[in-house]
Amino acid sequence: MRELYIGIDSGTQSTKALVVNAKNGKVLGSGQRGYGLIKGLPAGAKEQHPETWKKASAAAIKAALKEAKASAAEVKGIGVSGQQHGFVPLDKNGEVIRPAKLWCDTTTGAQCETITKKLGGLKKTISRVGNAMLPGFTAPKIAWLKKHEPKNYRRLATVLLPHDYLNHWFTGNAVMEYGDASGTALLDVANRKWSSAAIKAIDPKLAEALPPLISSDQPAGTLSAATAKSLGLSTDTVVSAGGGDNMMGAIGTGNTRPGIVTASFGTSGTIYACASKPVIDPEGEIAAFCDSTNRWLPLLCTMNVTVATEMVREHYGLSHAQYEKAAAKVGAGSDGLILLPYLEGERTPNVPEGTGVWLGANTRTHRQGHFARSAMEGVTMGMNYGLRRLADLGVKAKQIRVTGGGANSKLWRQIMADIFNAEVVTLAVGEGAAYGAALQAMWCVARKRGEKVSISDLSDRFVKLNARETARPQRNNVAVYQEIQAIQDQMSANLRGVFAAHREFVGCE
Repeated sequence: MRELYIGIDSGTQSTKALVVNAKNGKVLGSGQRGYGLIKGLPAGAKEQHPETWKKASAAAIKAALKEAKASAAEVKGIGVSGQQHGFVPLDKNGEVIRPAKLWCDTTTGAQCETITKKLGGLKKTISRVGNAMLPGFTAPKIAWLKKHEPKNYRRLATVLLPHDYLNHWFTGNAVMEYGDASGTALLDVANRKWSSAAIKAIDPKLAEALPPLISSDQPAGTLSAATAKSLGLSTDTVVSAGGGDNMMGAIGTGNTRPGIVTASFGTSGTIYACASKPVIDPEGEIAAFCDSTNRWLPLLCTMNVTVATEMVREHYGLSHAQYEKAAAKVGAGSDGLILLPYLEGERTPNVPEGTGVWLGANTRTHRQGHFARSAMEGVTMGMNYGLRRLADLGVKAKQIRVTGGGANSKLWRQIMADIFNAEVVTLAVGEGAAYGAALQAMWCVARKRGEKVSISDLSDRFVKLNARETARPQRNNVAVYQEIQAIQDQMSANLRGVFAAHREFVGCE
């Protein structure tokens, strides 16, 4: 009988499921269900109904199982990857109180300032939790609920993250794993425990609503009878601890030991590495997260990647192939058309009030090819801002493993190699987060059986590179992008006061 594992990636735009064979790591079946954000919300507010994730997960799992022709007895474990930082509030009956505020919600700037002030300023905040208090994190979302929806806050009995919520649906248990928990800004990352100072800065009673913490190789539980029946699976199926999408993406790209860097080019962008000890950024620009292998995951996040390229593509009515063809006709540097890609604000650097700015628009560059390429270049330089910060902290990249929609473009992979000045490679299994979740579930079951296997053993065995898609830096282009990077950096620094004034002006209309 085959031994199969299901990996789930519940994201902002869709949920994907993979069925993986433990014998050889091959993906035997896949499924996907898309969805969107709640419409009609105020500027900066980004929310989804958690029920959406449940329905999408069930549909994706059933589709993957059908394609794999899998029986219930063959499925030994499930692992869940979820979008980080989202705040899922449950009442005492385990029911969702209100829609989840997501990682990309930027309405909590005031709460970030208040919490940081109560903790004694930026440096003391970082010393107590390892991270700055940023709008994307969960803690300010909880404070937002307390201030703006006090009736709902009084009902709050359990705080969960998106992947925790799916684990809760699967097992009936409310737990939180170290990796995803470190993205709440309520965890003392270095010591892997809840920060009493951060909790008190919001509400001392909040501690009662935070679930127990578990390590990455522990199970969240087994499938409950009701959920097992709805999915056509066995109640013996183990549900692993799971983790945030970046943590699971690290496993799925083989980033399970120091020296490898992963870059995800999706709606947002992340770059992260495995570290054997905490990497704390005194400036708070790099997130000092735990990973989902019981180590650490220094990470940078930008809010704008395919946000920018898709905006340009849709504006000109181009297919993805037409977009790449138009951009390829323009040389490196787009003849001086430079995008500051803060279309959704920005997190690294922390500019929540930022907007998108194109510099160098003129009669020569006001063409679809220039805007297409400059969007690719602009968001990649935005990512490079954080990559250089990682290097300053001792995490240097010789090879970058890329995932996400941007990794599918040959032109974009070359732009990445030239801007990062590093070799860029892709993975045989493109769905890194879902694949990583399946590998973690495999690891969890093996450890439960008493087998002495590490997650690195599994990722080394199963994660394969696409050698034919490797991109290496081209010296002339590297030099061009270094000059443009300096201009973009200066634009970002000089315009921050302008962004703040503009936001006040727009707010007064």
